[in-house]
Amino acid sequence: MANKARGRAAMVAAALLAAGGAAAVAQRARRHPDEPRAAVAALELTPSHRGGTGTPLLLLHGIGAIWRAWSPVLPYLEPHHEVIVPTLHGHAGGPPLDSQVAPSVQALVDGLEEELDRLGLQKVHIVGNSLGGWIGIELARRGRARSLVLLSPAGAWRSPRRIKMTSVGIRFSLGALARYSHRAEAIVERRLLRWALLAGQVAHPDHVPHETLVTYIHASGQSPVVDPLLRVLHLSPVDPLPEDRDYPVRLVWGERDLVLPFKQFGSPMLERLPGAELIRLRGVGHVPMSDDPARVAELILEVTRAVDSALVRTRNE
Repeated sequence: MANKARGRAAMVAAALLAAGGAAAVAQRARRHPDEPRAAVAALELTPSHRGGTGTPLLLLHGIGAIWRAWSPVLPYLEPHHEVIVPTLHGHAGGPPLDSQVAPSVQALVDGLEEELDRLGLQKVHIVGNSLGGWIGIELARRGRARSLVLLSPAGAWRSPRRIKMTSVGIRFSLGALARYSHRAEAIVERRLLRWALLAGQVAHPDHVPHETLVTYIHASGQSPVVDPLLRVLHLSPVDPLPEDRDYPVRLVWGERDLVLPFKQFGSPMLERLPGAELIRLRGVGHVPMSDDPARVAELILEVTRAVDSALVRTRNE
């Protein structure tokens, strides 16, 4: 009970400190426009990344993020796969969501299916984190998966009240960042505020480069789909995958995940993935790619190599 309370308190404290601190920094910057400040360069917001050679591997980020969330693992994956890393529709730098379409998981899945069709790819290895994991499940349900690796995927919960509170907390913190995204450089320069912005997401905030965090903050102000999507995500949990399927599923959950703790969110997700392999990953948070990129990549490649090797053996028989 004490650990659970501490986890909730840490997440709420981080959200409140991030929101309140962003406002304070913005106000201070307005009062002292001539105050010297070190420049922190932001990375360009681009719609996607594609690189490497081999069988296609699709990486899907979480809500409010951009494709660069996967940057730490790309050097490990691209020697083995053609890696396709899109920014989701309605997120900063990504394609806009059709104004006639209500924001939903299925709408985002539709957009990704269209992109796979445009690339001429029927089946790909799929890896998804958080919301990206939920989207990966739906793509697999539509027959698009060679394999499926899920890193703390959203979509399942024990308590409707708990998931609603989680959604409200994320909306609050991301909304505050969006309002002050034009002050990203000033925000990142404050060490305590930087820690508060990252502590709920990752186990090692110091692993995230300054320019990357500046880019993420800028992105929060250019992601119109995030708020309306967070208003509806808690209404309908993910449906179970069929037990009889032709692709493996590996579920990876960080032991220091404060956003979606395993007991409340991982355990019910496992019940919706019959036959899935579960790995509890030490020393990482909800977004593990920067916490331990080598280990995360290894867990992905173990699955993709096994599938690709089996396919080669079948073709040679």
